[in-house]
Amino acid sequence: MKDNTKDSRKNNITLIGMPAAGKSTVGVLLAKRLGYSFIDVDIVIQEEEGKLLKEIIKEQGLDGFMEVENRVNAGLRANRAVIAPGGSVIYGKEAMENLKSLGPVVYLKISYEELCSRLGDVVDRGVVLKEGMTLEELYNERVSYFERYADIIIDEEGKELGAVVDELREIMEKKGLRS
Repeated sequence: MKDNTKDSRKNNITLIGMPAAGKSTVGVLLAKRLGYSFIDVDIVIQEEEGKLLKEIIKEQGLDGFMEVENRVNAGLRANRAVIAPGGSVIYGKEAMENLKSLGPVVYLKISYEELCSRLGDVVDRGVVLKEGMTLEELYNERVSYFERYADIIIDEEGKELGAVVDELREIMEKKGLRS
């Protein structure tokens, strides 16, 4: 299969994973090391909607929020950027098709136990959690989506985020993505 990562339209990196997997932290550090810009799609959504994620969820419900998230990610354009969408982006077919067209998708994999220790307040974080669903059920549901969409999987188990960034940078440079 042909590797198109050197194509100018595919010179971005999208980080997917559960909330608290480090998409924003790793994304900012990786962008600095590659000389790329950083796009936190949750912030883009908040700017476009003029509301916090938790307010959008409260006003429009989970389905309404996921429609907004899908629309924003499906319309995202970037050049030489590390992109960090929200964890529920994987439910949006058009969003994921667009993100995959922009460059490699990297799944930052954490264990359920690590998720629990990092996460904090799920409501305040704007986590899309259906009524009656436990965090563990959400985790188990999303893992298969993350694995399906990922071009690269980085297992964060036992690694500091700096080591994750180093590992990712090395992979990206081997693929020809660098400053």
